[in-house]
Amino acid sequence: MEEKVLIFDTTLRDGAQGENVFFTLNDKIKIAEKLDEFGIDFIECGWPGSNPKDIAFFKKIKNKKFKNSKIVAFGSTRRKNYPVEKDPFVKKLLESETEYITIFGKSWELHVRDVLKISLDENLKLIEDTVKFLVKHNRKVFFDAEHFFDGYKSNPEYSLKTLIVAENSGAERIVLCDTNGGTLPFEIEEIVKKVKEKIKTPLGIHSHNDSSLAVANTIAAIKSGAVHIQGTINGLGERCGNADLTSIIPILQIKMGYKCIPDDKLVYLTELSRYVYEIANIVPPNNQPFVGLSAFAHKGGIHVDAVSKNPLTYEHIDPKLVGNERRILISELSGKSTILQKFKDYKLEEKPKILKRVLNMVGELENEGYQFEAAEGTLELMVRKILGKYKKLFEIEGFRVIVEKKGKKVVSEATVKVKVGKLIEHTASEGNGPVNALDNALRKALEKFYPEIKEMKLTDYKVRILHPEKATAAVTTVVIESTDEKDTWGTVGVSENIIEASWKALLDSFEYKILKSGK
Repeated sequence: MEEKVLIFDTTLRDGAQGENVFFTLNDKIKIAEKLDEFGIDFIECGWPGSNPKDIAFFKKIKNKKFKNSKIVAFGSTRRKNYPVEKDPFVKKLLESETEYITIFGKSWELHVRDVLKISLDENLKLIEDTVKFLVKHNRKVFFDAEHFFDGYKSNPEYSLKTLIVAENSGAERIVLCDTNGGTLPFEIEEIVKKVKEKIKTPLGIHSHNDSSLAVANTIAAIKSGAVHIQGTINGLGERCGNADLTSIIPILQIKMGYKCIPDDKLVYLTELSRYVYEIANIVPPNNQPFVGLSAFAHKGGIHVDAVSKNPLTYEHIDPKLVGNERRILISELSGKSTILQKFKDYKLEEKPKILKRVLNMVGELENEGYQFEAAEGTLELMVRKILGKYKKLFEIEGFRVIVEKKGKKVVSEATVKVKVGKLIEHTASEGNGPVNALDNALRKALEKFYPEIKEMKLTDYKVRILHPEKATAAVTTVVIESTDEKDTWGTVGVSENIIEASWKALLDSFEYKILKSGK
């Protein structure tokens, strides 16, 4: 029987403390519902009383029914000058009406002395009073021992006392926190084992990523007997972030045989990752393990050849297990096997002349500045043209872009003339820049013919200058990344004129979207 590990997600609380991370009230509701659907055990949603948004959240969440997840409120031990029953923040925790409450308390004497400025015994009293009070009011309490590992290394006897007090006061779980993220995996493993000898309450782990070890430290704690993991989706969080659940869950469930979430939910991991990025308005890093766009991408010809024969040669798991997919990248490093693997549906091995044309085309165009590893959409269109499988969707009669400064404001306006069949659309639109204006104008012209364009949006825009010694006459490469509800794709344009290069990449992104929709 698989050993169960409880997953405690704190994306909506600890994750929201990350730089450039902001969730509206509705964002938090949507993410909580998505986490519940995924099968997360506990969702820590905020600190009621600390801000109006979290107060409103806990009022609103009462009306939601969750199938898999328990909603958790977060707070601190009572303040030093307040009796627990009169502390307004503790009162707000009760008013949140959640069955579970997480309380953090100081377990490092340095914090007790230099931050709280109270005696070590007084700190123990804060922990005892708060946990007992909440348990008395029928709440299930998780105790987060803040800075535990630093505290243990400094004064193990006192740090253990904070845990014993929480345990004796009725805490249902003791969570050991590497709050500064500076502890190493072998230290985590050793300390958790020692704590387990003294504490009978189930242990949890809460790791930060300041040494790039949050995932490794979490795994080490589980190996040493912890049964509860705190982390965030995509590792969002303060400073360098928290332990990334999108790595921890597949490592434990696929590689180590633990049960974290229902087996049939693991295939939605990549979707969940990208959903949270989307809500947070953050561009996903391509090289993120398991769920990143490049996690199972292969570029070198030798690698591609090996993967086509046996995926285990360069893939540590089947990408489908986590809802991701294998990608074959085309570049000047590509050999024949790469092209064959990339376009296997076209059976190019039976068309050697066309295969040679494709290989030559890739080499020639990359020499001119095209980057196909990031522009698979453009490459797909080019190969279709060589194979005679390309269908012309529309013709561009012309376009114009005006950039004008009006007072302190710079305004961009684009005009596009497009022919679809025998019909001509002549549209204009403004944007916050010339490329955005062109994008808006082209959408305006084409959406009535191809409504699926509404599903698509541009997510990234990169410019690279070739031969910079030519200064303003240098060739420009523009790569545009686009996405819809299912896929992400790149397109590329090259020209001495940055607007023309952008226009070429933009046109390819629209054409690729329409073609892949089956039009």
